[in-house]
Amino acid sequence: QLQLVESGGGLVQSGGSLRLSCKTTRSTLGPYAIGWFRQAPGKEREALSCVSRNGGFTNYKNSENGRFVISRDNAEDTVFLQMNNLNPGDTGTYYCAAELKYLDTCSVRESGYTFWGQGTQVTVSS
Repeated sequence: QLQLVESGGGLVQSGGSLRLSCKTTRSTLGPYAIGWFRQAPGKEREALSCVSRNGGFTNYKNSENGRFVISRDNAEDTVFLQMNNLNPGDTGTYYCAAELKYLDTCSVRESGYTFWGQGTQVTVSS
């Protein structure tokens, strides 16, 4: 059972930035594609982005106008979501998810992931 831990959330003013991290305990993220998802208050969870196991492929569900960038550092065994120019509409709980992949690809669908973290809260004030 892969356990994922998100961190880096918090309270930020509109226009600010945050970098979220996704790590695992007692294992490695190396063989897994990782996705980032967000659930805003009162809304369904939505996909944001994903990165393949080797980092060679990334995908974004919505453009987010280029404000969000996913990356991974396999040496640090961490996947990041850099979020810039945040606005109150970005408020929500952010989750990372993992799926074992043999190919260097990833999915931006919830159904494409088996393992999920508990989420980290991001609040953007106006």
